[in-house]
Amino acid sequence: MSTMRTATTSAAAVARRARPGGWRYRGAVIARVLAAMAGGYYLAHATTAFLTLVLPFARVDRVIAASLLSFAVWCAAAIHAFAARSAWRAWWLPTLVATVLLGVSMLFHDAARRP
Repeated sequence: MSTMRTATTSAAAVARRARPGGWRYRGAVIARVLAAMAGGYYLAHATTAFLTLVLPFARVDRVIAASLLSFAVWCAAAIHAFAARSAWRAWWLPTLVATVLLGVSMLFHDAARRP
């Protein structure tokens, strides 16, 4: 009996919290849109910087390939932003991955000078 009451209570709480048209719902959508745009751009930028260092091509080809692959990364980040359970989860994983990639790229920036 208590499990039935808990399931009903949690369903009602979810319905109140994510009511379409409410300010919380709109705020969550805005946070996800910003995560897709800004967070996705940050991840795409960091991926481009990292791939420019590690791809085994000539310098020009590395930059072109990394730039083209960054669009796929940005699309994947946008898909993740709207597939995540919450706006917080839509932000933290791409931001963490981008920070790590950009940190590694900044540590080994001399590797980009190779021909």
